[in-house]
Amino acid sequence: MFKGVNASDGIGIGVARVAVEPDLSFTPHAPADVEAEKARYAAAITKFVEQTRAQIERMKQTVGEESAAIMGAHIEFAEDDGIKDMVNGSISAGMCAEQAVCDAYDTYYTMFSQMEDELFRERAADVADVKTGLLADLLGKEVVDLSTLPENSIIVVHELTPSMTADIDKNNVAGIVTETGGRTSHSAIIARALEIPAVLSVADVTLNIKNGDKVIVDGAHGHVIANPAGDELATYEAKAKQYAEEKQALEAYRGKPTVTADGEKVMLVANIGNPDDANIAAEHDTEGIGLFRSEFLFMDAPELPSEDSQFSAYQKVALRMKGMPVIIRTLDVGGDKEIPYLNMQKEENPFMGFRAIRYCLNNPDQYKVQLRALLRASAFGDVKIMLPLVTSITEVREARALVEQCKDELRREGIQFNENIEVGTMIETPAASLIADDLAQECDFFSIGTNDLIGYTMCADRGNDRVGYLYEVYQPAVLRSLKRVITEGRRAGIMVGMCGEVAADPLMVPVLLSFGLSEFSVSAPSILRTRRIISMWTKTEADELTEKIMSLKTAAEVREALQAAMR
Repeated sequence: MFKGVNASDGIGIGVARVAVEPDLSFTPHAPADVEAEKARYAAAITKFVEQTRAQIERMKQTVGEESAAIMGAHIEFAEDDGIKDMVNGSISAGMCAEQAVCDAYDTYYTMFSQMEDELFRERAADVADVKTGLLADLLGKEVVDLSTLPENSIIVVHELTPSMTADIDKNNVAGIVTETGGRTSHSAIIARALEIPAVLSVADVTLNIKNGDKVIVDGAHGHVIANPAGDELATYEAKAKQYAEEKQALEAYRGKPTVTADGEKVMLVANIGNPDDANIAAEHDTEGIGLFRSEFLFMDAPELPSEDSQFSAYQKVALRMKGMPVIIRTLDVGGDKEIPYLNMQKEENPFMGFRAIRYCLNNPDQYKVQLRALLRASAFGDVKIMLPLVTSITEVREARALVEQCKDELRREGIQFNENIEVGTMIETPAASLIADDLAQECDFFSIGTNDLIGYTMCADRGNDRVGYLYEVYQPAVLRSLKRVITEGRRAGIMVGMCGEVAADPLMVPVLLSFGLSEFSVSAPSILRTRRIISMWTKTEADELTEKIMSLKTAAEVREALQAAMR
């Protein structure tokens, strides 16, 4: 059995088709004609963009317009003026187009791949995909074609790029296995949209699995089994049938309110990274947006997005949600989120440095551009503003003062906005947790970001396998922190939500209900499953279980107790 990242749920059983990637090696050389070399590069861009647009049109028919829009990032990277200037500058300096493309795209690949946040780190795959496409054209090579696979194929490949997934016929593909990638990669998103079981980041799988091998892909648990024994195959065939039945059963929760077994209503909303994700969230029956990571608008732009471009993005989400709440986190830059044109200084410890709300408050004119755009969008829906990485009351007060300045400006300009727009805080630091009682008096809502809160509380990097055992929500220190934040927020009468991955953890649902969490913000595919889990618990049952686990002393004891209760 091989272990990897569970990227797309389901059980896939079929025959391995190991995709061989093209040889894109070349010998660097000086071009005989610099202008001709630049023209060759320009022609490669034109061809790549045309092919990508054709792929987008095909994907609209297979996975829908929202998922197809993912490929738009490839066109942006190919046509990015900064990258083109870098390539053409290298050609002018005596470098061949192939080498110039490699150098430029490798620079951007390194920038993205070194980011700690997985959402941004996966952008590296898009950069590499564009580089491969341009190089293939410059070298006259064909990229991997997955459009003509036989039925029940299990795709096994080093890296499944978005351009490869664009050509997949989901009727013939039973599963996907790769050596790279994570749950937030574009390939994983498309695999989920196609509803194909996928396990990513399986080390050396292209060496250990051969063409024609019988393969089982367990997308829920991240397991891959090659040439299973008869009894093992029978077991997984039964699991596949059960999974299909359970998935169908979840449809009973579509269009239903999110309520506990004893009728207590909670909000179930979605996390998104760009405006098009709002459509996917709506398709999965969301009750709003609990976290819109606005930094993607900045990451995908060659320069600081204008007020109008930001307004357009926020307005699009507000209109799509049709009056449902939309919480938009202001720019969370720094740490692992480096944006070249902001020219932020290198820091020895960027995760505890000049980032997020600290950066924004130190650049008020720039911050006001975003705040004005958010205020303008609030005229078109229930838009709320969320402040990231808050550690003190002063930060909240300064941010709210800027919001009031923007309101005054918009009034003078005769531009409409919601005068009562809510401004809340993302609770993701121990400092914010410890002063939650005071923060609750200054904020209109809380949203707990468990991804960072766990890491900062336990001093553990979730990307470091050696301390991974500490990075768990089941740690008593983390549980006590969550209880404190929710209790203080509820005592002050404000909404308390959770937008970290813990909100979708089935084991944690009864604990969060007992604490009094009023909003669960999860990935779109997790909505119906989370609604079902919530419906299984009464407040009394949740309280009894939570009282027990809060008396336990270790994460292992907590996890075991929650697993026993779920069984």
